[in-house]
Amino acid sequence: MRNRYNTGRKKRGIGKFLLVLLALIVIGCGFVAWKLFTPYGPQEMAQKAMETADQVTVSEQENWIDFKPDKPEGISVIFYPGGLVKPESYAPLAHELAEAGHHTIIAKMPVNLAVLKQNLADDIRNAYPDESFVMGGHSLGGSMAARYAASHPGALQGIFFLASYPDQKGSVKSLGIQALSILGTNDEVVNATKYQNGRVYLPEDTVYYTIEGGNHSQFGDYGHQSGDGEPEITGEEQLFQTVKAVTEWLEGIQ
Repeated sequence: MRNRYNTGRKKRGIGKFLLVLLALIVIGCGFVAWKLFTPYGPQEMAQKAMETADQVTVSEQENWIDFKPDKPEGISVIFYPGGLVKPESYAPLAHELAEAGHHTIIAKMPVNLAVLKQNLADDIRNAYPDESFVMGGHSLGGSMAARYAASHPGALQGIFFLASYPDQKGSVKSLGIQALSILGTNDEVVNATKYQNGRVYLPEDTVYYTIEGGNHSQFGDYGHQSGDGEPEITGEEQLFQTVKAVTEWLEGIQ
């Protein structure tokens, strides 16, 4: 009897141990998933840029954020955010482009991943049928913008990449459109090998612009991204150089 009792108690002990172990595994997996899919959000500069000001009207639609200049003077811009970065984080860039006369629209992606709604630009273009567009994106957003352009030949006037590159599915080499690629020298998030390999999918006359001391995170205003290099310039300076490069490139298209 004693042996049976001891055996039953051991089995119950093992059962409790396995339940506790399972609970710890579930909690651990949940924590990892939370860390992996928690998006980066807008900081102070981005929050301020979300306000209507400086002859730019800011409005939020269901699937995008609209930055409309009071006096549009140039081609319009569709922008795809980087992976796991909230769209509001790019408000400073969009607001500055709108101040320069370019109607700019930041796409809102499901769980902040452009790969899940690559063709959202269709809805934006349909909402503004009288406008001509270029398209751009940061990091993953740029790659997905390129895939959209590749599958919609003739839909865009140009494409630009911020710390990003096209892949084979997003080859824009033969589309007959202008391209711009901007990269910071302290960017440690972008895959350098894939970035270089991506050049074969860009037009020969692509404009390349390097931001000395710039990193990956400062193309938006969402704080320091994990794994990124430390910047040697301020976020304001990187924004200034980015806007200057994009607006000058847009003037060439117009």
